[in-house]
Amino acid sequence: MDMHDILEALREDDEHYVLATILCVEGHSYRKAGASMLFKSSGEQIGAVSPGCLEHDLQAIAEMVSASGQFVCMSYNMNADEDAIWGEAIGCGGEIRLLLEPVKGRLLTLLLEAKTKLEASMSVRLARSWNDSIIEYELYDFVDDVDDAFYWEETASLHHLELVLSPRPRLIVFGVGKDAEAIYELVKKIGFHMILADWRPALCSEERFPEAKCVVGSPEEIADQLHFRSSDYLIVCSHNLQRDKDMIRLALPLQLVYIGILGSKKRIRHLFETFLIPSNVRAPIGLSVGADGPYEIAVSIAAELIAIRAGRKERFRKEREKYEYFSPLFGSGTKQAYGYQKAVSGAREEQAAGKDGAACSLNRFN
Repeated sequence: MDMHDILEALREDDEHYVLATILCVEGHSYRKAGASMLFKSSGEQIGAVSPGCLEHDLQAIAEMVSASGQFVCMSYNMNADEDAIWGEAIGCGGEIRLLLEPVKGRLLTLLLEAKTKLEASMSVRLARSWNDSIIEYELYDFVDDVDDAFYWEETASLHHLELVLSPRPRLIVFGVGKDAEAIYELVKKIGFHMILADWRPALCSEERFPEAKCVVGSPEEIADQLHFRSSDYLIVCSHNLQRDKDMIRLALPLQLVYIGILGSKKRIRHLFETFLIPSNVRAPIGLSVGADGPYEIAVSIAAELIAIRAGRKERFRKEREKYEYFSPLFGSGTKQAYGYQKAVSGAREEQAAGKDGAACSLNRFN
């Protein structure tokens, strides 16, 4: 969810920005293709592309990109058998290729437009195409129901990168007891737009949950206010048997991505005594890790949410591969002339001749 944080940090001001995006990962890597981070001229960094081992070097390169106004591709080889400098120092055992580009002009305009559309609950697809000397951008509305996704392809003369950005998925937590406090503290950091719902206004307040939206009312009133979407995630944890049952009854026909039910197996049998448990319901909630107490249970829930979200992306990627297309903005291009810059001592440049079509040159929606 780095791009959401990056978009929130962008402003139309005099500060200079450089965006770094992982194009490709070969072997092991801390972050996957599509992960991004933003370098600000103030020195602030938003997001991460490594556990901290590359950011210092990338900061220096970002300053050069900002000064020149030209994009650049980088390759970091962290395999100790192949690179005695970075490999032994970092030891991650993989190779990462990144695009660093100045955020100005058309790119800044489109990113700010994307930010506005995401705030209006619209999804967008940002497309880049570049050759040895020029990069072009387009922004499209995107209507498929999918979380953020990434696509990159290169030929001998042209690179094409697409990033789908969707609004942060909504996680509605019904019932705001101690369990909800622990879930809120943990899950708000992993890319969900959190909504806390309860029938007790004294407990369900923005003072208690300052980074979430709070909705007060009966299950029927909450459902009317929120207009549940098929992309929503719901956790039912009020510990009131009838209210939980009412919320489940309202949510089940809507085919939400995820409904997690907190409670023992005996209690869950009472909740579902009149209907079968569908596949989108996790009851009891959370991965089975032997959790005990609110915060350990919250960890198991957060892990399950991450797994569900990742599974949706993987299904979308496989579906897309059935109908994959390649539609660069350029009509044609010259043979690639620039090299990747190899991040070894002094980030020396090496020619890309013979590297086109490398194993990591294609990374479809991830």
